[in-house]
Amino acid sequence: MTARVAVIGDIGGHADELRAELERLGVTHGGPLPPGLIVVQVGDLVHRGPASDEVVELVDRYLRTQPAQWIQLVGNHEAVYFRPPEFQWPERLGLRAARAVRRWWSEGRMHVAAVLTGEDESFLVTHAGVTAGFWRDVLGSPGSADDAARCVNWLGRSGADGVFRAGRMLHDGAAVAHAGPLWAHAADELVPGWIDAPMPFSQIHGHHGVVDWNDPTPSGDAGLGAPVLVDTDARHETVLVGGRRIIGIDPGHRSAPAGPWRALELTGNVSVPQ
Repeated sequence: MTARVAVIGDIGGHADELRAELERLGVTHGGPLPPGLIVVQVGDLVHRGPASDEVVELVDRYLRTQPAQWIQLVGNHEAVYFRPPEFQWPERLGLRAARAVRRWWSEGRMHVAAVLTGEDESFLVTHAGVTAGFWRDVLGSPGSADDAARCVNWLGRSGADGVFRAGRMLHDGAAVAHAGPLWAHAADELVPGWIDAPMPFSQIHGHHGVVDWNDPTPSGDAGLGAPVLVDTDARHETVLVGGRRIIGIDPGHRSAPAGPWRALELTGNVSVPQ
């Protein structure tokens, strides 16, 4: 049965922003998610903003009480709490919140990838996107979003380093063709590899975009060699590659929240292949 799906970008420790967006989606006074709504959150719930522990507490409630309606993906900022960290962040979660994040991962409540299937398009949803190099050389060129998600989730659950491999953000600006789906840089690692490769499915990601939201380009190609459509009100960007779409939904929250922004809303089915 198809559902109303809201894919929420990086929250970055801004509990008020998350609560406000959930209210816009139909949540009343911090209550349950309304029937017919499935939320997919792409990771990086925490750090940067002032209320990371509150964000974790709110999401934990939905994962415990409405697990079929809240799909939580892992971002690079959550991963530092359950594996050797790739980087050090000055702010840390409190003990209770850190334990909750570790519990999500150990109990299989947090995933690397999900699949959103619409009437005529399937999206692989991850934190940072699957690069062409990672798809080809690590995953073995799966031909569908379901097969790609199954491979990515299995590798993540197995602790495979490739899934958590950092890209240019931690390598002095040098692009890494096999950057993992928690770290791929959209403009330098994710999009360029797919320009000349047949991407077998569309993608939705957070983490980083091709557009500088401080100086957004309404349209064009952002120097990528592919058309980019920009929704400045929602802070969504869509790169058109070979008949498929790569949709970035990171609103760009930092220590202060970004605005305006909203979730990406689609109609379809959501699955988490294992």
